[in-house]
Amino acid sequence: MQGAAYVRYRTYTPRPVRVQCPHYVRRQTVRRPAAAQTARMTSHVPPQRPAPQNQLLARLGVAEGRRLLARCETVQLRPADVLSEPGAPMRHVYFPLQGFISMVAMIEGDRGVEVGMVGNEGMLGSQVVLGVAAAPFHALVQGPGTCLRMGADTLRSELARSPALVGVLHRYVYVQMAQMAISAGCLRFHLIGPRLARWLLMTHDRAHADGFGVTQEFLAYMLGVRRAGVSAAAGALQQRGLIHYRRGSFTVLDRRGLEAMACSCYAAGQRSHAEMLA
Repeated sequence: MQGAAYVRYRTYTPRPVRVQCPHYVRRQTVRRPAAAQTARMTSHVPPQRPAPQNQLLARLGVAEGRRLLARCETVQLRPADVLSEPGAPMRHVYFPLQGFISMVAMIEGDRGVEVGMVGNEGMLGSQVVLGVAAAPFHALVQGPGTCLRMGADTLRSELARSPALVGVLHRYVYVQMAQMAISAGCLRFHLIGPRLARWLLMTHDRAHADGFGVTQEFLAYMLGVRRAGVSAAAGALQQRGLIHYRRGSFTVLDRRGLEAMACSCYAAGQRSHAEMLA
């Protein structure tokens, strides 16, 4: 009787115990809650990430958005790819899903300076919206990713039939104009440290990741300064614990601290975007 009582007690304990009675093992397996089995089966399934989208196209209605997507083709953005040259007509416009593009104003006798950046919040080729074919900037892919590409003629025909698309893209043209005006003032009046912090925040927004690849030489090109200036400014941000820099890559460690270090131009650009495209 004592042995049987012992077996019945072990049958209902929640922790498996090795015993000699085969009936105990069988009954414990049957009595295991189904919810626990389900949890074990699903615990190793990785969460599904939402599909990347372009924020401009996402502002359109469902039917209109589907029609535009059907008229786009998906292409890959590769670092250092040139998508437009100043004065040359653009055959396509680009709506990034991932990755980002620098718009560089070329200056005769120099390499130029970055005056704007495009990620999945916008588009490259906004001059087509104004009826102008020629590109005003040197457009250089900075971060790799997926992009929707549409023929310039196709965009013109869609603008002719869609007032909603006209409204969204006209507001975005204003946002880009504001971004360029802010960049011009920033280049003239602000020191390299706050400007670098602003550039890293803008890149962080569009990379959708804490780490991204960029060399000091490329940064000097984008910011219109000497490489030594970028090295000193990056070193100062790293000493404060805001970023980590290794040869060819930056990692943002403290975004709030980086926002505090950035010049007011970053917040001004964010406000312009929120007011026009909220």
